[in-house]
Amino acid sequence: MLPTTQFGPQAQTPEQRARVLEQMLAYYAQMGIKLSPHVVALHQRYVAGELSWTDVCALRAAA
Repeated sequence: MLPTTQFGPQAQTPEQRARVLEQMLAYYAQMGIKLSPHVVALHQRYVAGELSWTDVCALRAAA
């Protein structure tokens, strides 16, 4: 599979995106940051490859 520019070099597969997200969520938990169901759904779409991280950020800002 050729790398896509939609995702970073360490986030090409769903498994890699899940790991990146897992690390970020661990940080949020440490900081006591709670995520809305809308944001959780965006993260799931990111892992599935439906959205890039740029898309997730834009949709979070628009909400």
